Amino acid sequence: MTERLAPGDIARAAALLREGALVAFPTETVYGLGADARNGRAVAGIYAAKGRPSFNPLISHFPDAASAFAEVVPDARAEALAAAFWPGPLTLVLPRRAGSRIDPLTGAGLDTLAVRVPGHPLALALLREAGMPLAAPSANRSGGVSPTTAAHVLDGLSGRIAAVLDGGPCAVGLESTVLDLSGPRPLLLRPGAVTVEAMEALIGPVDRPVPGTGGAAETLRSPGMMLSHYAPSLPVRLAARAVGADEALLAFGPALPGAGAVWSLSEAGDTAEAAARLFSGLRWLDAEGARLGLRGIAAMEVPMAGLGEAINDRLRRAAAPR
Repeated sequence: MTERLAPGDIARAAALLREGALVAFPTETVYGLGADARNGRAVAGIYAAKGRPSFNPLISHFPDAASAFAEVVPDARAEALAAAFWPGPLTLVLPRRAGSRIDPLTGAGLDTLAVRVPGHPLALALLREAGMPLAAPSANRSGGVSPTTAAHVLDGLSGRIAAVLDGGPCAVGLESTVLDLSGPRPLLLRPGAVTVEAMEALIGPVDRPVPGTGGAAETLRSPGMMLSHYAPSLPVRLAARAVGADEALLAFGPALPGAGAVWSLSEAGDTAEAAARLFSGLRWLDAEGARLGLRGIAAMEVPMAGLGEAINDRLRRAAAPR
């Protein structure tokens, strides 16, 4: 049985992690599935629980920048970004430091590590209490919709992990921005709540990968780069301008008429509200659509402004062939 722990049960959660068990915990982005990042057997348990490809690396979470930079080699760009955005929804991919304690399996055997200091007080308290870095991908089955509540975690992983630390709904609602600083030019690997514009204001131009090239194993330098990812069981159709009665609708702004089921990301057209409601909406439409016998999910177009880029990235991966 998976224990559902209250915020006051941090000591219990930390004890389980020190024993090598898996504990899901809240961050400001989504719930993470945590294990001791130094313990290869515990990290292997993450891959097993999620059914995750072993070449897809995991983010290591730390209570502060000093702890993170003890495991990687930061440069001036990394230090500036950490000072501005940590704790917060930004992951940096940096060269692995010689003598790093992080197990190679956590980084999928690469010469880089993805590191982050989360911005959720419960996550930071757990990291301090556990006294270890935590490898923590999203706490769901691999390729599925990411969890933003403890109930979502239990929907997919109940009986497969030791516990979930319930900190309520996640504020941001989608995963962290991932920026690769292992080369001479910064490369955006995954858009998120920290925008490219905000990072460029500190470190100059940031390159973006060519869309659709994230499926090859050699390019997977961070989580969330599998082409088919964040996918519900029903097929997803993008940029819908009309919807049938046999489809569920993921709406943005005024909803299209005629759908068999509707989830509104934001009636007001607010991308921040839409980001926070995205994964819950995909989950609800997937379950409701299956219950009603609908043939798929039609997603209305979301503009690229604000968090729209990150939302569209998730929708594109949800819609990819699989």
